[in-house]
Amino acid sequence: MELNSKKLQRTSQIIYYSISIILCVFLILLSNRIIGDLDTVTVRPEIEKFVDHATMKDLDNKINNINVDIESLNNSRSTIEKTIETARENYTNEKQSFDNWVQTRITLGSPDKDIEVIGRARKLDEFYKIEQDWRLQLNSRQAEIDIKDAQKQEIQLLIDKENQKAEIKYYKELKHYDLIVFLLRLLFVGPILALGIFFFIRYRNHKFWPLFFGFTLFSFYAFFFGLVPYLPSYGGYVRYAVGIILSVGLGYYAIRTIRQFIDKKQAELKVSTQERAKNVQIEVAEKALENHFCPSCGKDFIIKKWEFPPARNIDPEIYKSVTNFCRHCGLELFKNCASCGNKNFAHLPFCSTCGTKNDN
Repeated sequence: MELNSKKLQRTSQIIYYSISIILCVFLILLSNRIIGDLDTVTVRPEIEKFVDHATMKDLDNKINNINVDIESLNNSRSTIEKTIETARENYTNEKQSFDNWVQTRITLGSPDKDIEVIGRARKLDEFYKIEQDWRLQLNSRQAEIDIKDAQKQEIQLLIDKENQKAEIKYYKELKHYDLIVFLLRLLFVGPILALGIFFFIRYRNHKFWPLFFGFTLFSFYAFFFGLVPYLPSYGGYVRYAVGIILSVGLGYYAIRTIRQFIDKKQAELKVSTQERAKNVQIEVAEKALENHFCPSCGKDFIIKKWEFPPARNIDPEIYKSVTNFCRHCGLELFKNCASCGNKNFAHLPFCSTCGTKNDN
């Protein structure tokens, strides 16, 4: 019967905590849906709303026109580069022909006074001049392209300034939006946290405590974890401040409760052992016997083998014994059954040998 009672107690604890966790999970899922839907209460600002579309359109048109001009100039430059390449080939070929002709020319006069030589040299100069003229046009096109690029950069700077103005307005409005959404979520989660704390303090010993405990777990999760993805930069201060307040409050409550328990136990120890024995509950007595501690003062009642010298030729393990009375507070622990004389734990209701009811 004792074994079944222990199994029932362990099974009950598992079921109770399972109920708390399951309730907590479903409450978390529901709250996440509700918190997510709070975004629909206010419209999230878009950066396009703050852009000066008329100014941006005018600047974009100017950029497009400059791009068209630059493309036209690049095409013209490509044509000129091809023409220069052709002119250079013509000049190279003509110069090669001239050099070969001069080497094979047989004349009686000086080459620099030869009319045909002078004519060919002039023709060669004309080819070179044509190439140089085209190079001047190429440089002119490149200068025009550079001017257009500079104009394009100036207009791009104006566009960047307009975008910066829009971003400043946008982030200001977004900050306001985040504040509204955060306050709405805080108004939703704050009372839940307060209710969870109230349940923990008021109903932790209630017969339906698993339900209250599950709600308390959910409230802590909703506040300290559920709000994390939605907190603005300053929202962390609220969460940390609440955490500090809860830590101080719960710490104070825990310290006060422990002190009250200690004071109560100290006051109980001043009462006679007979009166203390009457106040020992069966559940406490069962745990005390199982874990060999006094149900009144909570100290171990087993005498260890090193507490007195062992006798000769006796196994030291037998020097683990118990006393009829607690060595620390004087409470009676074991007594003989009035019916059969068997020694029993004094605070359990029946004799383990004959089943006679103990008189406590």
